[in-house]
Amino acid sequence: MSLAAGSIQNKFANIRPPQEFFDVKRISKPQNFGELQSRISYNLKYYQTNYALIVSALSVYSLLTNLLLLFVIVFTLAGVFGISKLQGADLELGPLKLTNSQLYTGLLVIAVPLGFLASPISALLWLIGASSVSVLSHASFMEKPIETAFEEESV
Repeated sequence: MSLAAGSIQNKFANIRPPQEFFDVKRISKPQNFGELQSRISYNLKYYQTNYALIVSALSVYSLLTNLLLLFVIVFTLAGVFGISKLQGADLELGPLKLTNSQLYTGLLVIAVPLGFLASPISALLWLIGASSVSVLSHASFMEKPIETAFEEESV
């Protein structure tokens, strides 16, 4: 677990400050396709953590604007967690005795139709589109730092 926590800390240590990420002085249209490829390649590596945060924020926004999808996810996770807390024992509600199999089937019967109504595929496609446009637009129009031009020439 500490290895994963260390990896996450390393990722967050690479967050570029907002002043650098939103530096409007470095925004320009690429001259040609080669420069576009070069910018995208460089910026995707350089701003990787910032882009991950943007995708995460868009994911949260997507769930908050689709409350039924959020409810279905929370309901399903809570149901699976609750059933697993029984540790294989039957659930007894007065005279009613339900096995784990019956509980999982009941959860499935409720969650699947609600899941279809929540339209998770459209939410996922929106997230892919919005993330792609946001990240690739920034990566395309943000010039590389001036220091990298000197590094490329010295090679």
